[in-house]
Amino acid sequence: METATYPISYALRLCGGATATTTTNSTSTTAKLPHHVYAKRLCTNSLLASPTIYHFYSFTRKINKRLQSDRLIANASLQDTSESNPSQKFALLLEVEGVLMDVYRLGNRQAFNVAFRKLGLDCANWTEPVYMDLVRKCAGDEERMLILYFNRIGWPTSVATNEKGTFMKNVLGEKKNALDDLVMSKAFSLRPGVEEFIDDACEEGVPVVILTAYSINGEKVARSIVEKLGTDRMSKTKIVGDDEVKQSFYGQLVFGKGVSSSLDEQLANEVSKAASAERQRIAEEVASMLKLKVELNNNSTESSQNIVAALRAGAEYAGVPIYKCVLVAGSQSGVAAAERIGMPCVVLRSSSTSRAEFRSAVAVMDGFGGADLSISRLRRKLLS
Repeated sequence: METATYPISYALRLCGGATATTTTNSTSTTAKLPHHVYAKRLCTNSLLASPTIYHFYSFTRKINKRLQSDRLIANASLQDTSESNPSQKFALLLEVEGVLMDVYRLGNRQAFNVAFRKLGLDCANWTEPVYMDLVRKCAGDEERMLILYFNRIGWPTSVATNEKGTFMKNVLGEKKNALDDLVMSKAFSLRPGVEEFIDDACEEGVPVVILTAYSINGEKVARSIVEKLGTDRMSKTKIVGDDEVKQSFYGQLVFGKGVSSSLDEQLANEVSKAASAERQRIAEEVASMLKLKVELNNNSTESSQNIVAALRAGAEYAGVPIYKCVLVAGSQSGVAAAERIGMPCVVLRSSSTSRAEFRSAVAVMDGFGGADLSISRLRRKLLS
């Protein structure tokens, strides 16, 4: 597949109607030309033409043809299946943490206590009331929870004032390792009703995709949670991890060849990068005046792009258009990514999102089955 890098100014000139100036027999004319006519003329007659632009033009034509072909095939397939089986009108994409298992409710407090013991902090032990009080007062921010707790009981004498940051990183590192071990053990179970929910979906012919690609605790831990569903149930679903995202058509465009699936999205990414760089520059100026060092987190844009790629790949593997997929989410980042690409979303509350608001969600529920999330209720919600 051909690749091309090009300035954003060229991209702007290649999209929409463009104003072009042509010269024939010393006569100059300016006229509005359709973008494909102008792009072709730019690549053949203009003094600005270059191999890079020509390759980009050829590449985008091939991609457009491929997309149009895929849409025709997908639409024909969907029309046939929807006529024979109305339940195939939508597909389910399930997150892991917060949906298949409420990881933080089950193991976060225990993991902190394991970390304290490993680091020799015998004086530190979080009971359920202490833990919930810290979560409530610090809005779940674990560094703030540690600071508040040790400000109460006193910091270890071996930790100097300028070493508190390193100390907290060590605690959080040990806590993550302990949480991973707890989740992968047989001690923790899936959320009540999730197995029946997946069974009902499969019986009614609704495609089920489980997303392990952007799991907070890593794909290894996420897959260990999925394995609790059992081999038979897993065989009826599609598990989409990092490799599956990269192998998808969208993933090959974005990650494999560095070309965005649409000009609009590429422009949005460029604007986002520029805004992040400008925020960092301003922060550094202010920091230098205050003699401080400030580092802003610019990873959120990249993380959002990865989640969007996982959602698009999930829809691709399900064989259903994005707007007919339903993301069952347990994370705010998943909800935001679904809203960005126009994918309907149902939120399943967990201990980490119990007080959050999800205005863009189709529905917010507390669990599976009964008066909460079921295939029949979901279908009625989508058709209403």
